Amino acid sequence: MAKKQLLTEPVLPKDSNDSIINPELYHAIKGTNSKIHTKAKNFDKMPDQKWHQIISFIKSGVRIVGYAIIPFDLVAAAIVLIFSEVIGIIEELV
Repeated sequence: MAKKQLLTEPVLPKDSNDSIINPELYHAIKGTNSKIHTKAKNFDKMPDQKWHQIISFIKSGVRIVGYAIIPFDLVAAAIVLIFSEVIGIIEELV
């Protein structure tokens, strides 16, 4: 009875980058060079994370103030909450 040979390398299709979940990690571990096709990201169009976070905190503070005003003056609370939504639109444009 012949012994079955254990595979030490995975059996991969012709283009292994399509079948491996993380080809960069696989080839880094195996030490092989592979032409990995990754999508190029346009970093110029990405939002500035620092300003996005700052404006988000400001918006949250304005919302908290708006909700705190509700028991005292509904019109003023509505104005403050609408203003927080304007800040939210600005936040998405940063």
